[in-house]
Amino acid sequence: MRLWTIHPRHLDAAGLVALWREALLAQAVLLGRTRGYTRHPQLQRFQTVADPVASITGYLRVVANEATSRGYTFDTTRIVPSASPVGRIAETKGQLQYEWEHLGRKLQRRSPAWYSDRVAGAKPTAHPLFRIVAGGVRDWERAVANEEARGR
Repeated sequence: MRLWTIHPRHLDAAGLVALWREALLAQAVLLGRTRGYTRHPQLQRFQTVADPVASITGYLRVVANEATSRGYTFDTTRIVPSASPVGRIAETKGQLQYEWEHLGRKLQRRSPAWYSDRVAGAKPTAHPLFRIVAGGVRDWERAVANEEARGR
């Protein structure tokens, strides 16, 4: 599961669809509708806010809006309505940068044209749910530990 800190505008079509599915899974987890993934590290930042469901709802709405802007039709009835205001979640600059580099590596392999047109040489923007603050890569980012273990 990857719930990107990066704005969905940076994702190619495959990445945007994958994000939609993963965020819907996250919504199901936060609603208690599934027993799997309840301890997934990507959910930690949602689980620590006052209203996790409102936060994932806000997250999904931005993903759906990006899809609509590209002419895709995502089933927005799958987003659980939330009357609660969505507060922004603090996320670190280091996490945003780590994800940007991770996305770049993925896109160089999967969508080289998208990478060169939209990512190479650009600066990342964050999903509007996140307020970027100073700090490094989050401890819950397992990939960092895996890369360090491989000596990268």
